[in-house]
Amino acid sequence: MVQDVLLHINGAWRPAAAGKTLDVINPATEEVMAKLSCAGTDDLDEALAAAAAGFAAWRKVSPYERSKIMRKAAGLIRDRKDGIARLMTQEQGKPLAEAGIEIAGSADVIDWFAEEGRRAYGRLIPGRAPGVFQMSTREPIGVVAGFTPWNFPMSQAVRKVSAALAAGCSFILKGPEETPASCAELVRAFVDAGLPNGVLNLVFGIPAEISEYLIPHPIVRKISFTGSTAVGKHLAAMAGAHMKRATMELGGHAPALVFNDADLDTAVKTLAGAKFRNAGQVCIAPTRFLVQNEVYAPFLEKFTAAAQAIKLGNGMEPGTSMGPLANSRRVAAMESFVADAVQKGAKIATGGKRHGNAGYFFEPTILTDIPANARVLHEEPFGPLALMMPFAQLDDAITESNRLEYGLASYAFTRSAATAAAVGAGIEAGMVTINHQGLALPETPFGGVKDSGYGSEGGAEGLEPYMVTKYVSQANL
Repeated sequence: MVQDVLLHINGAWRPAAAGKTLDVINPATEEVMAKLSCAGTDDLDEALAAAAAGFAAWRKVSPYERSKIMRKAAGLIRDRKDGIARLMTQEQGKPLAEAGIEIAGSADVIDWFAEEGRRAYGRLIPGRAPGVFQMSTREPIGVVAGFTPWNFPMSQAVRKVSAALAAGCSFILKGPEETPASCAELVRAFVDAGLPNGVLNLVFGIPAEISEYLIPHPIVRKISFTGSTAVGKHLAAMAGAHMKRATMELGGHAPALVFNDADLDTAVKTLAGAKFRNAGQVCIAPTRFLVQNEVYAPFLEKFTAAAQAIKLGNGMEPGTSMGPLANSRRVAAMESFVADAVQKGAKIATGGKRHGNAGYFFEPTILTDIPANARVLHEEPFGPLALMMPFAQLDDAITESNRLEYGLASYAFTRSAATAAAVGAGIEAGMVTINHQGLALPETPFGGVKDSGYGSEGGAEGLEPYMVTKYVSQANL
């Protein structure tokens, strides 16, 4: 049983001042599993004041000492991995094995930024006159407000928090209301590692109310958001109105290109794993499978067999390879996408319907012969739907890949170095992975272009948004 989840403000775990709570639902059983404290403006004011004081103290801590605290937090997460995984599976639905991978990867992200923060170098610029010293330095931007989603409750938050703390910023984290417990355990690890009071604060509540209060507030200097494109555009506009820096990691509709010369077994294993991981509720999941004509039939046959082999069930049960969707809204969305496509002429190769009478389960689904006006070809499905589409030539695949305003992730499989180079250069996306799953590593940039957002959240690039450049010119008298 998950315990009730509290706010964390200025070093203390506590309920909301007004006593308001929200239910946390187990998506595999539809049972209320815990109560979540719901912050009001009084709580947010306290978090803002704490973050301001926390920033004043934390920015003075050397990168070397910050790194030691962060690495200790990473170690605590590894020590607590099994317990956190059980919390995550109960509140989010993903199988225990997937939860464990997410938690272990989150610890790796903390370690990466703990070291990268020690290397936030400035530079000396030669002066034009004798005795003139010119320096470019990098400083933390200030208090950050971060907004994170329910699909990866720890790994989405850890990228933002780790980069900000490594840079010397303080943070107000608006965690996901549907999956709060595992996100709270991330904060607990930092607190237990010795992070000073006020440096990392955690709130939950009504998302629109919290964002509309925090983003315009003069204490907040930067925001970072992961979520839908529609909400991201709204928050980015709000941030722009107040000249706040923003990092936006938004939706995707990733193409996966499979060419005639591809290793089909490798392509199927990799792409099926990426498609149905977390029940398809992954912003970088492949969705449009563009398969060259000569291998379309065998690829479809192999991919269908892989989808049918998935064991759908409660993530707490041994052998489960795909859990439920996060909520009833996602089930309704899948049903709507499939019904619309079939009504317009698409065919269902496998799946296509809700599974069982309890829990938010939806079958791994493959659609073929999809008409161009089907909604699912234009809107992000964010679920276990794979859309199969044959193509003739490379240019056809590139054109379809770039057709939408999304530009987050993309995949390709080919034995041709020339084709791989053309795909890497031609696809309009923030990330391209060829012949393997090479995305979302701690040391690599993670982000999109076009309506998929802007800014990077991984690698050396992930530290930049949390720092400002200061130029100092000094003449010796």
